[in-house]
Amino acid sequence: MARIAGIDLPKNKRGVIGLTYIYGIGPSRAAKILTEAGIHHDKKVSEWSDDEQNAIRNHINQGFKVEGALRSEVQLNIKRLTDINSYRGSRHRNGLPVRGQRSKTNARTRKGRRKTIANKKMAAK
Repeated sequence: MARIAGIDLPKNKRGVIGLTYIYGIGPSRAAKILTEAGIHHDKKVSEWSDDEQNAIRNHINQGFKVEGALRSEVQLNIKRLTDINSYRGSRHRNGLPVRGQRSKTNARTRKGRRKTIANKKMAAK
């Protein structure tokens, strides 16, 4: 079992896919890491030797901010936006979409489940 940056990587997946289980590493960054470590992209995580695992681990530790450090940096950036009362910060605070998406419809992921308001439509007389 390969354990890198505090994450147990799945054994049966290809190396490029397995590295994406680490927060802060996507497909392109994973491919770049494997290329620079000299490991074939189609090689499964279970087939990595200890030397290859150490090469990947060292490359990630030296070059990238991942997992806890990255999560805390993102949270600090969001907190900074809310503290200075920016528009983006207010959207974060209210749980609404931040990057200009419409919110009358199609914002259910950020807003949560619908809250039905009783007697919203009054009968017209």
